[in-house]
Amino acid sequence: MQHVRVATYAITNGTADDVFGAGRDGMLPVFEQQPGFLGYGLADDGNGTILSISRWETRQSAQDAAATAAEWVKDNLADRVSLLSSYVGDFGLYVEA
Repeated sequence: MQHVRVATYAITNGTADDVFGAGRDGMLPVFEQQPGFLGYGLADDGNGTILSISRWETRQSAQDAAATAAEWVKDNLADRVSLLSSYVGDFGLYVEA
């Protein structure tokens, strides 16, 4: 079974594209170095909220990712986003085409 970390962030300054660039260039390389990393993505809900979704081999890896992401966002994006929610859970179903 795979595990997931899902977080939502309110954009407080800048644009979704700014956050996407920071995620691609900053958060992604950090996650790629973490044990159990399987995937990462960001989505814009169109209403000023970004969804961050990452997949992990173990629940512990996903929980560790939540702490890692919180620290990275504090150090690198605190002037652009505010954390709204963060969840770690088990995938019941995940399919890629």
